[in-house]
Amino acid sequence: QVQLVESGGGLVQAGGSLRLSCAASGRIGSIVAVGWFRQAPGKEREFVSAITLGAGVTNYADSVKGRFTISRDNAKSTVYLQMNSLKPEDTAVYYCARNRWGLGKNPSGYDYWGRGTQVTVSS
Repeated sequence: QVQLVESGGGLVQAGGSLRLSCAASGRIGSIVAVGWFRQAPGKEREFVSAITLGAGVTNYADSVKGRFTISRDNAKSTVYLQMNSLKPEDTAVYYCARNRWGLGKNPSGYDYWGRGTQVTVSS
């Protein structure tokens, strides 16, 4: 089993920054990639970004390219999502999840999920 815990969410003004963390425990060796997703009220969960823990290959949704940066610290078993130039439309609950295969954008490819952290961007 894998446990994932998100942290770092909060309230920020438009144009501001936040850094989210996803701490992994358990069978860390089973994790090929970690993805970040978000879900706003009344909307489907959408892909934000993902990173492979080995080579550090990354993938981003078009809506966050150039503003968000994903990284990992394998020594700390933690994946980060640096979010800059935040917009009100970035408001959502952000989740991290394990992918055993790669950097897919479909939530169905991810099995273990954290409980999420709320990000609210005010205009």
